[in-house]
Amino acid sequence: MTEHRAPAVSGTAAGRRTPALRAAIRAAATGALTAAFLGLAPQGALAATPAPPPAPAASTVTAARTAATAPDTLATLSRFFARDGAVALAKAQPRIEGRTVPVYVLSADFVRGKAGAPVSRLEFLASTAVSADGQKASVWTARSGGAWKVVNIATGDDEARYSAAGDGGTVFQEPQINAWYEQRGDRVRPLDAEARKAIGAGGTTVAAYQKRVAKAYGDKLPGSAYDRRGAAGGYGPQTSGAGDEAARQGTPGQPVAAGATAGDSSGPVTAASAVAGTAALLALGLSGAAALRRRHSR
Repeated sequence: MTEHRAPAVSGTAAGRRTPALRAAIRAAATGALTAAFLGLAPQGALAATPAPPPAPAASTVTAARTAATAPDTLATLSRFFARDGAVALAKAQPRIEGRTVPVYVLSADFVRGKAGAPVSRLEFLASTAVSADGQKASVWTARSGGAWKVVNIATGDDEARYSAAGDGGTVFQEPQINAWYEQRGDRVRPLDAEARKAIGAGGTTVAAYQKRVAKAYGDKLPGSAYDRRGAAGGYGPQTSGAGDEAARQGTPGQPVAAGATAGDSSGPVTAASAVAGTAALLALGLSGAAALRRRHSR
């Protein structure tokens, strides 16, 4: 890199420099160095950091929690907790504890590299249910038919637990590998083992993370040849496993509700987008598109 210097000045002249002259020399040197550094900076470093996705309105959270605490939901939770004989149906006595939290997932627009696209988008809201014997389940709620309804129940409390692990940023999931992260400014931080395996324990930049997910999923997005072949619904890596993994993750791309649209949307989360798979899911008899999805305990 060429070194930029101010013109040489004799000792006598240097003593006569006015404040205005010194300011002009400093400005000229700073401008030259800035231009040089910009010429050397990677293109990704010059891109603006994507803004976080908007948080749901308080009224939305209230509506979601009302659905999670409804008598029909609690009755279904009793059956859920009693399904393996761990507790008697009459003694399950489920209750909703803690906050109802927004759950964000990796955005397809971000994978595409769309300018200004947030890293993640709101997928559903989750409330933690606890039974009398200490079992926990995550109750997923989404808008369906103009109202907020329960669309899924999953074992454990991943959504609430990882949300609480955030440090002021946006916690989101990369569901294709069940990895949880936090985006804060230009950094993406891993929150679980799958995420650490994907980006390293120290995390990575937003730009580097976009390159990784674009390579992993860019040819599998809705509308791609992969999608048109019907492979994994067009969004997500191919997997060879079945059984427990299928039960935990479901099968992407098979909408629960009719009328699902491909791609991201800035509108309210819907049941069709919140629960993408029907394979290995057990309907529980709730109104709307309710389903059960088991996942591995941690």
